[in-house]
Amino acid sequence: MGATSHQAGAAGRAPAADRPSSLRNVVLVGHSGAGKTTLVEALALTAGAVNRAGRVEDGTAVSDYDEIEHRQQRSVQLSLVPVEWAGIKINILDTPGYADFVGELRAGLRAADAALFVVSSSDGIDGATRMLWDECAAVGMPRAIVVTHLEAARADYAQMATVCGEIFGADDPDAVVPLYLPLYGPPGPDGHSPVAGLLGLLSRRVYDYTSGERVERDPEPAELDLISGARSRLIEGIIAESEDESLMDRYLGGEDIDFKTLVDDLERAVARGTFHPVLMAAPAADGARQGLGTVELLELITGGFPTPLERAAVSVTAPDGAERPDVTCDPDGPLVAEVVKTSSDPYVGRVSLVRVFSGTLRPEETVHVSGHGLADRGHEDHDVDERIGTLTSPFGKQQRTLTQVIAGDLACVAKLTRAETGDTLSAKDRPLLVEPWPMPDPLLPLAIAAHSKADEDKLSQGLARLVAEDPTMRLEQNPDTHQVVLWCLGEAHQDVALERLRTRYGVQVDPVPHKVSLRETFGAKASGRGRHVKQSGGHGQFAICEIEVEPLPPGSGIEFVDKVVGGAVPRQFIPSVEKGVRTQAARGVAAGHPLVDVRITLLDGKAHSVDSSDAAFQTAGALALREAAAEARIHLLEPVAELSVLVPDEYVGPVMSDLAGRRGRVVGTEQAGAGRTEIRAEIPEIEIGRYAVELRSVSHGTGRFTRAYARHEPMPPQIADKVREQAEKGI
Repeated sequence: MGATSHQAGAAGRAPAADRPSSLRNVVLVGHSGAGKTTLVEALALTAGAVNRAGRVEDGTAVSDYDEIEHRQQRSVQLSLVPVEWAGIKINILDTPGYADFVGELRAGLRAADAALFVVSSSDGIDGATRMLWDECAAVGMPRAIVVTHLEAARADYAQMATVCGEIFGADDPDAVVPLYLPLYGPPGPDGHSPVAGLLGLLSRRVYDYTSGERVERDPEPAELDLISGARSRLIEGIIAESEDESLMDRYLGGEDIDFKTLVDDLERAVARGTFHPVLMAAPAADGARQGLGTVELLELITGGFPTPLERAAVSVTAPDGAERPDVTCDPDGPLVAEVVKTSSDPYVGRVSLVRVFSGTLRPEETVHVSGHGLADRGHEDHDVDERIGTLTSPFGKQQRTLTQVIAGDLACVAKLTRAETGDTLSAKDRPLLVEPWPMPDPLLPLAIAAHSKADEDKLSQGLARLVAEDPTMRLEQNPDTHQVVLWCLGEAHQDVALERLRTRYGVQVDPVPHKVSLRETFGAKASGRGRHVKQSGGHGQFAICEIEVEPLPPGSGIEFVDKVVGGAVPRQFIPSVEKGVRTQAARGVAAGHPLVDVRITLLDGKAHSVDSSDAAFQTAGALALREAAAEARIHLLEPVAELSVLVPDEYVGPVMSDLAGRRGRVVGTEQAGAGRTEIRAEIPEIEIGRYAVELRSVSHGTGRFTRAYARHEPMPPQIADKVREQAEKGI
C-alpha cells in the first residue's frame, strides 16, 4: 500500500477484462447516509471514468440515476459501476443502505467477491451493519472498512477507528487496524481542522492533498513520530496473519521487515478474509481530480481484494435436481451465470444483470434459463431456452456494448423475456441450476385496488412484471378477503412498488385497508326453520326445512347430518338442503365471514309434489341457517400466528412488552447464538399488520421475525363488536 505508480481508466469506454485475474468485484455496504454513493462517484472520478462533476457523458450521475432515487433522496436499487485502475477492471456494486431494500443488498453480496464496509465518522455503526459484518464473516468474505464524512464537524477518525476495532474486531482485535492516519490542516473559521492528507503507516510516507492534488513527500519529525506509534500494531497484525511463521520472531528480534514483504503479506491476508484494514476517503475538492484516500482505496482493491479465481467453487445441479460437479471460474468451462438483478427499460425491455461464474457469455447465443425455488412468491418454476440479445456494461443510464463476458465478470443482458432475479443461465445442451441465495421474507402487507377500469385491465400484467424484478416482494390473491395484496419489506419498499407500477407500467392503484381472514362460528346450539313458499301462477316454489346447529371443536369444518324420518323431505332434495346451507355458510351469517366448525342437522321439513324443486330447497336451507344464527351468539374467529422473533439480548424486554400489548402470548425463549435471543409467541394476525415496521423501531433495526399460521380462535367480544359495526357500515 502506498505505491505511487498507478494508471487510471479512460472515461467514455467500457472497461474490459480478458482474464479473470484482471477482475475485482467489490460491493459497498453500510447504513443509509454513510456515503456509499458519494464514495462510488469519488472512485470513478479518480479512475478517470467520470468528469469532475461526477457525471458520465450524458450528464447523468454514475449511480443513483433513477428518477425514484432522485425523488426519495436515497438509493433504492443495486447499481453496477465498472472502472479501470492499473489495468484491473473493478466492478463496484453500490447497494442501498435502507433496510427496506435489503434484497438489493443480498444481490450485491451474491455478485461480489469482497465487501467494503462504509461507515460515517460522525454517525457511528448501527446494529444492522454489525449483523451484516457477522454474516460476511460466517462465509469468509474478505472485508475492509472505509471511514467517510471526514469533513463533518463531529468527525473523529481516531475514535471511529477505535470503534471499528472494538465492533468488527471483537473476535480478533489485531485484525482490524488502520493503514493510514489523518493529516490535519489548519483550523477553519468554525475551529474544525479538516483532514488534508494521509500518513502511510507501512510506507512511512505522507500523501498531502492540501494543494488539491495528491502530493507524496517525506514525513516531518512530528509526523514521523505519529507514524511510528501506530505502525508497530499494524505490522504485528499483518505478521500474525503471515504464512511465514518465522516472521514474528524476526520482527520481535529487532529485524526491520522490508516494505514489500509487509505489503505482500497484507494483501494475502486481506484476500483470505483474515485481516480487515481501516481506510478513509473523502470526495474531491472543487476542481481536483482525486478525492482524499481514493487512490489508496483503489490500490487496496486491486492489490488486496481477491480475484474471481479465488472464489470457492459454485455448487450446481441439473434442473431436475440431479447432482453435477461444482464449477470453478474458468472462461473455457461450462456456462453458468446467475441473474442478480432484473429491471425494465422503456426502450430495451427487460434487462438482466448477470454474474458469470463459469464459461463465457456471448451475444445472440441461445442459453437455457432455469428458475426454481421461489414459487411461493409468485415466481413459477421454469426451464426454457432463450436467445440473448446485446451484452452491455452499464454506466449510469448508459449501456456500453460488449463482445463477450468471461467467467468472473458482470454485465447486462437484454431481451431475456422469461429470466427473473435468481435464475440460472447455462448452455442449452447442458442445463445447470444454481441454488438461489436466501431472501428475506416480505412481511408487510399492502392491499391495493385498481384506480379505474383501464388500470384494472393492466393491473395483472403490471404486477407480474413487478414481482419478476423483485424477489423480495410477494403477490397474493387472497381467496377469503378477495384482496390483491403485495407483501413488502417496509413502507419505503411499498412506496417504490407503487411508483414503479405507475411510472414504468402505467398502472395507477389505490391502497386499501388490509383485511385478515376472519371466520364465524356458533357459540351455542340453535335451531332454525327455513320456509320458502311462493305462488305466482304456474309452478310455484315450495320448500320447508328445519335444522339444528351446534358448535364443534376447532378445525372440524362443517358437518352436515341427515336425520329426516318418514320422507318429510324427499331423498332427492336432501343434497339440495346441504348445498343451500353450505353456500350460506361460505357467505357468512353475521359479518360476512365464512362459517366453520359447526354440525348442521336436518331434522324435518315439508315438500310439495309439484312446486318443490332443487332451487327451492337450496333457498330454504340458507334461510334456516340464517334464522338459527339470528337466535344464537355468533363468535368471530381471528387467525392466530406463530411468531418467532430474533433480537439482540438487550432488546428482549422491550420486544416482549410490545408483544404483550398486542395480545400476544410468549410461549418460550431460547439463546440463538452469542448475544441473541429467539422469542416464540402466539399473536392475533390483526395485531401484526405493521409489525415489520414496528419491530424495526423497537429493536433499532436489529430484530428479525418469521410468522406462520397457527389456527383460528375466538376474538374478544369488544373487538368482535367493533368488526361487526365496521361490516355494517361497509368499512
